[in-house]
Amino acid sequence: MSKGAYRTAAIAAEIAVPIAILAAWQAWTAQAHDPKFPRLSTILVEFRELWLFSQFELHVVPSLTRIALGFGIALLVGVAIGIPLGLSRWGRILAMPHIEWWRAMPPPALLPISIVLLHSIGNRQKVSFIAFFCLFPILLNTIDGVRSIDPALMETARSYGVGRLERIGRIVFPAALPQIFAGMRTSLSLAVIMMVLTEYFSSTSGVGYVLLISKNTFQLAPMWAAIVLIGVLGYLLNVLLVLIEHRVLAWHRGWRAAAAQ
Repeated sequence: MSKGAYRTAAIAAEIAVPIAILAAWQAWTAQAHDPKFPRLSTILVEFRELWLFSQFELHVVPSLTRIALGFGIALLVGVAIGIPLGLSRWGRILAMPHIEWWRAMPPPALLPISIVLLHSIGNRQKVSFIAFFCLFPILLNTIDGVRSIDPALMETARSYGVGRLERIGRIVFPAALPQIFAGMRTSLSLAVIMMVLTEYFSSTSGVGYVLLISKNTFQLAPMWAAIVLIGVLGYLLNVLLVLIEHRVLAWHRGWRAAAAQ
């Protein structure tokens, strides 16, 4: 099978599988008549009326803003801390116990204390919470990416008088980028989860808030529509990140292809 045919088949499969699942949902709910599981057609009508028009600016835009800010902060902090720790053995020895301790903390356990410490249930609390838990995959992948660099390459650059900052900009950061993007993909899915969690428990706007209100008032169609929206947002954000990754790491794929020959 040629590369183009393989790619076409992969895209077709990616589209066909969710369509088959949705068709099975529609067929089962049509004959089940269970109020807990509305028909797909009912959910889609609710989705269109709720999320594509009346509630988009009120609830979807704040949720996307919180994801973008939290994820962006986590990316900047994770790379800024991860590169020095990747280069410093003693830095890793001192920092890794603290990183692993906080990384193992369940997010719901820290949600109440984040509200108390920040004296707020507004955007600052939500963005900080998202950023905190998105930080660790990016940070750890950055450290691993830096550590995987051939020491001989660094020694060669140092012997030619390349300064520390220039070595980081020209050697360390590009070499760690594939690992950084791997951490970013994990963190992006965490950002969506943390967005829903913070809005569900401490918010007056956002997709998670609508999910909570729908559940409390037994409006099942809006509740399912919110769940569908969360899945759509996660999927589209992942697609966007993959497109950026393919563009930014085009040189890396070319280098690997050349090395394989």
